[in-house]
Amino acid sequence: MRLEIYDTTLRDGSQTEGISYTVKDKIMIAQRLDNFGIHYIEGGWPYSNPKDRELFTYLKKHPLKKAKLVPFGSTAHPSNPIHKDGNLISLLKVDTEYVTIFGKSWDLHVKEALKVSLDDNLKLIDNSISFLKKRGKRVFYDAEHFFDGYKHNKEYALKTIRSAIDAGCELVVFCDTNGGRLPWEIESIVREVKEVLGIKSFGIHCHNDLGLAIVNSLISVNEGCIHIQGTINGYGERCGNADIIPIIAILQLKMNYEVVSTQKLEELTELSYFVSEISNVAHHNNYPFVVKSAFAHKGGVHIYAVLKNPICYEHIDPRLVGNRRRFLVSELAGKSTLVMKAKELDFELDKRSPKVKNLHKLLQKLEKEGYQFEDAEASFKLLLQRELKKYKNFFELLGFRVIVEKREDERLISEATVKLKVKDKLEHTASEGDGPVNALDNALRKALLSIYPQLSNIHLTDFKVRVLDEKRGTAAKVRVLIQLQDDTDSWTTIGVSENIIEASYKALVDAIEYKLLKDNK
Repeated sequence: MRLEIYDTTLRDGSQTEGISYTVKDKIMIAQRLDNFGIHYIEGGWPYSNPKDRELFTYLKKHPLKKAKLVPFGSTAHPSNPIHKDGNLISLLKVDTEYVTIFGKSWDLHVKEALKVSLDDNLKLIDNSISFLKKRGKRVFYDAEHFFDGYKHNKEYALKTIRSAIDAGCELVVFCDTNGGRLPWEIESIVREVKEVLGIKSFGIHCHNDLGLAIVNSLISVNEGCIHIQGTINGYGERCGNADIIPIIAILQLKMNYEVVSTQKLEELTELSYFVSEISNVAHHNNYPFVVKSAFAHKGGVHIYAVLKNPICYEHIDPRLVGNRRRFLVSELAGKSTLVMKAKELDFELDKRSPKVKNLHKLLQKLEKEGYQFEDAEASFKLLLQRELKKYKNFFELLGFRVIVEKREDERLISEATVKLKVKDKLEHTASEGDGPVNALDNALRKALLSIYPQLSNIHLTDFKVRVLDEKRGTAAKVRVLIQLQDDTDSWTTIGVSENIIEASYKALVDAIEYKLLKDNK
């Protein structure tokens, strides 16, 4: 059985709180989805906004290679003659093979939202689909709120589906629009509807308000669903839509469906991060399959077992989805983990050597002080360099000062002064910034650029502060994580202190030194 993935990131996903795609963003995402192998890409609602119309115009001139571009709309407005309805006309104007329209399945919505009779709603469904079909369109019909409608008024919900089928829609898509239905409800309703209507295949569109959109989508596949709608990373209004990333992985690796090629499946991690970056939404650490933590092992017992046989604590080979196994360095790790991690970073160590024993003790001491190297591999690599006497000193701090001043005109000024010894040269510079850390960063680079010009192409991409002992209030120790990026790579470093400026400085210095280290191998 062939399964179709219908992506609605560009419409439903764009309704996520905090996401606002430009036309250029949408074009980039559409092209990336097409390259990955998504079958249908819902470009948006051309009747509702000019951005979506611009997207369809661009993709008409620069068509996708394989994916079918689909516009979204609704059944005609009750007050409009079908042939003059602006929404339906807009679906014709974008000139695509497929179109998707939604209609009301829940009598509550018909009466209270649409404010027409139940019979008139059936006519709207029939006439809208027939209008599009007569003009050569293949129509997906999204039965909005179908499962809620079925629970409330089974007979009427079935009538709406019959109207869509009789009008000639390509496929009926059952929608759990409010995301409030349980898996066994979805399963039993779909099974009943298939029997009553005599249909063998259908589509599913689930929202995630109970956190069950993925499960409900997969259960529907078991019941004959061939068309799964969802979004990349589960973006969408309220709690989001069914997440296509794990759905594709599960269908392919657990349920033995070929959704995309094996080679494309290996790009799943890259696809997820690509859309995440454009959306400016970070992944959650416990997100399945594609995030850094998905195959990260921290406990010594786990790591030891995985080294013997990865199946002990991994349900798939991470390379199948383009991810990788990681061993985390922490106070929970044993000496074997340190040796393994050191090897990843190009250091050969003997587990029985005094160096490993001393390094293990140092690591436990630093973690007790608040350091955490799981997400700061760059700092850990520098630590190894220092402890194994392979460290190259690029510069030496002689002192720094940071001033924050609020002036009479209400402006807040941050200024940093640093004094460094760089090789045999003394550098004493000052710089302003948007805040004390930014000012310190600017002053450091200003002092170093004449000798290390490669620092001009790095920029800060993330800055995190964690209070380690909230009971001490403003006197608490803080942990700072800084992520820098250049043209080819990104890396994270850490600093810990009771003083946030000092913690930030430690992390900044590590970040700059790591850049110099990797450029001077």
